[in-house]
Amino acid sequence: MTAPAQSFNPFRTLAAHRNFRLFWFGQTASLIGTWMQQVSTAWLALELSNDPFLVGLVSAAGTLPILLFSIPAGVFADRREKLRIVRIAQVLFLAQAILLWWFTWSDRVTIGVLITLVLASGLLEAFEIPARQSLIVRLVGKDDLQGAIALNSGGFNLARILGPAVAAIVIAQFGIAWCFGFNAISYFAVIIGLAMIRLPAGLDVAGESGQSTWHGVVEAFTYIRNDRLMWILIRVVALFSFLGIPVLTMLPVMARDHLHLKAAGYGTLMGCFGIGALTGTLLIAGGSGRFKRGTVLTACSLVLGLAMVAFGLSTSVVFSGVMLFVCGMAMMGNNALINGLMQSRVPDTMRARVMGLYVTVYIGMHPIGSAAAGWFAREFGVSHTVAGMGTLLFLAATWAFRKYPEIRNA
Repeated sequence: MTAPAQSFNPFRTLAAHRNFRLFWFGQTASLIGTWMQQVSTAWLALELSNDPFLVGLVSAAGTLPILLFSIPAGVFADRREKLRIVRIAQVLFLAQAILLWWFTWSDRVTIGVLITLVLASGLLEAFEIPARQSLIVRLVGKDDLQGAIALNSGGFNLARILGPAVAAIVIAQFGIAWCFGFNAISYFAVIIGLAMIRLPAGLDVAGESGQSTWHGVVEAFTYIRNDRLMWILIRVVALFSFLGIPVLTMLPVMARDHLHLKAAGYGTLMGCFGIGALTGTLLIAGGSGRFKRGTVLTACSLVLGLAMVAFGLSTSVVFSGVMLFVCGMAMMGNNALINGLMQSRVPDTMRARVMGLYVTVYIGMHPIGSAAAGWFAREFGVSHTVAGMGTLLFLAATWAFRKYPEIRNA
């Protein structure tokens, strides 16, 4: 094996591929604004409604369109230029952020307006995410795909660290509306980066479009169902997404009502999760090819459930921050590994469709998990809800990895 593959360098893929550098730096800068908006949206929903269920409903509104449209959007992306789709989507994200800023700044925002604009963002994500996920292999090639996926997650989580911290300062100094304003400005970074990408001729061409969209969807389901490991991974993703998401969607409620923190404290806890997530993805990126992915995936899944239980039962702010660090490291390591395992197996002709199915299950299960967590938190308390779902996650992971040893051996 060559030396570069053996060296522990999580940034090797960035150094080797110009197009991926442009994509990664622009995307990461934009995601800082996106995380500012996400933190502010959750806090604004809590201020407008004072209802944990509606906080969960706002979060669900952002992911429900992904549940409904990501798979047909993947068919759409497989038949068109992925880079063009991503460029158009980022411009529309900019318009949505400007509207959210204006409604909040002018004091015209209501819970209904907030849900509508979050729904619009979710619809754009349903089309953008499959195209972006299937674009990565065109930026780096298959040999560096696992490292690129992990670095992409690392940029996401670097933004998760910086975004909430900046949001806390902006909320305190300028008001919550300007978090949405800064997010709008941040989209220029990714739009400029995407405009500078130059792919070799013929690398990102439109695919065959003679068949119907429904035929393309059926093809993706048939492929997943006939590949045993892919079928197992999709079900594992669904289970972990449903049970794991409360640690994030209920975080503002945990921060305010259980740990008695204000917006700045909530942002700090989000930062702890982000630091852990960044650590996990950098370890995956640097160790790509040096470990058995299935073994690490098993460990991440079990640890995530236990850390959620500890966080849910914690009354210490410091200990809660530590457990969120562990949750972030385990959750993002889990996600990057499953994504990499799936993309390493799927043929290019249906990559966007399969990624659309992955996104549908992973992100699209969030509205169900978020709504369920919100209801249980209102009825039984947020602490018991997070700890209870963490317990179920640990038990489910133990069962799944014992029943399907091929995951451990992947």
